[in-house]
Amino acid sequence: MVLIAGVDSSTQACKVTVRDLYSGETVREGKASHPAGTIIDPESWWTALLTAVRRAGGLDDVAAIAVSGQQHTPIFLDGQGAVVCDSPLWNDTSSHSHMGDLNDELGKDEWIRRTGLPLTLSDTVTKLRWLRDLHPEAALRTEAVAIVHDWLTWRLMGFGLGDGGLEHLTTDRSEASGTGYWSGETDEYCLDLFEMALGKSALLPRVLGPLDRAGVTGADIPGIPAGIPVGVGSGDNAAASLALGLDEGDAVLSLGTSGVVYAKTATPVHDYAGYVCSYADATGHHLPLVATLNAARNFDLGAALLGCTYDELAQLALSAPPGAEGLTLLPYFEGERTPDLPHARGSLHEASLTNFTRANFARAVIEGTLASQVEMLTALRSCGVEPERLLLIGGAAQSVAVQAILSEMVDIPVYVPLLDEYVTKGAAMQAAAALTGDFPAWPISVSELVPRPLEAQINEQHEKAKAALGY
Repeated sequence: MVLIAGVDSSTQACKVTVRDLYSGETVREGKASHPAGTIIDPESWWTALLTAVRRAGGLDDVAAIAVSGQQHTPIFLDGQGAVVCDSPLWNDTSSHSHMGDLNDELGKDEWIRRTGLPLTLSDTVTKLRWLRDLHPEAALRTEAVAIVHDWLTWRLMGFGLGDGGLEHLTTDRSEASGTGYWSGETDEYCLDLFEMALGKSALLPRVLGPLDRAGVTGADIPGIPAGIPVGVGSGDNAAASLALGLDEGDAVLSLGTSGVVYAKTATPVHDYAGYVCSYADATGHHLPLVATLNAARNFDLGAALLGCTYDELAQLALSAPPGAEGLTLLPYFEGERTPDLPHARGSLHEASLTNFTRANFARAVIEGTLASQVEMLTALRSCGVEPERLLLIGGAAQSVAVQAILSEMVDIPVYVPLLDEYVTKGAAMQAAAALTGDFPAWPISVSELVPRPLEAQINEQHEKAKAALGY
């Protein structure tokens, strides 16, 4: 048996999955949590990776490895490759004013024209301006900027100990496309946009092709053999798309820490309405994507407030009628990215003495969360992307209430792939490509949800509640 490893360094944790090269079956896995907060010491991500490797039984028998991870989040490095300061995560909202400044300076439409991105507070380029304005000494010391998966890949190759090696930093198209200073039209960095944001030039990772290898692992890394191929890696959504075998006509709804809807296209899109981000995928195509800040954690909150399990939350929700008798939740608990409402908070609407029940509240939590995601599907369609089926993935995808209610809110078939760690699976496929020169043809098992009558009032209530608050 030949084994390869895929890594997912996500917002909340690092997961390592060891798989069989030929079948894709998981052999063993390990996981380690990341610190809470939205401004983090990057060293904690490296420590978590090593801990997850140890909990996976080590990788001494593994033939190749690749890393995927949270997009956008920058790591600022000095000329010797040491970390300059803590990193603001993609979901840190303190960069919102800096996003506004960049939009004012270049123009919103010009950002979209040049990079395919309606600039958001999540994009790497806004974190550069954040650094320049709030931490000018750190900005002056910054000689290179990498994203999380870039930096972890580089660390796996034995660099990052403050002894140089910046020229060995690599990335892929999917990660570069989320920075706000790369063009999907030209496949090149827009260096003037980078410098406009940071106030100076700096080295950027070399962008590799889908089947390339970044290098080989370095010596003396605990639990990881030296000299094995390291795949190019990717952003988390691109890795999941690769693992799902996404094709044109497919869309994915991922319910994790954030909510994400994306589809595969042959060409980039430009959404001047300001919702769809034109990212790249891990195969050489494009991955137009829309994201929310609030998703599965809403269900954590609902279950905690009701003092019930997730299964009980689902059963309560399904015992209430569609629309929850008018009770409507806008789940903007952490502010929101789509729509652009960084300072908004969650709000409950149309509560009365008769409809404010446990069952209706449970349903309102799930309906409100899904309504935000369905809006993103509508945004894709406005750009000419017309999905013919929807794949539901993520930690919350297994909820029977999520599956049933989503089927009442969309007009295309919904499929649920077999439960798997799709980000680590996609990374493992990139590890396989680094070893063999091509992606493996692993089987994908999906089941279609039973179609349900469309319940238009759910989305209508969501829109009415937004209008009531002037959103």
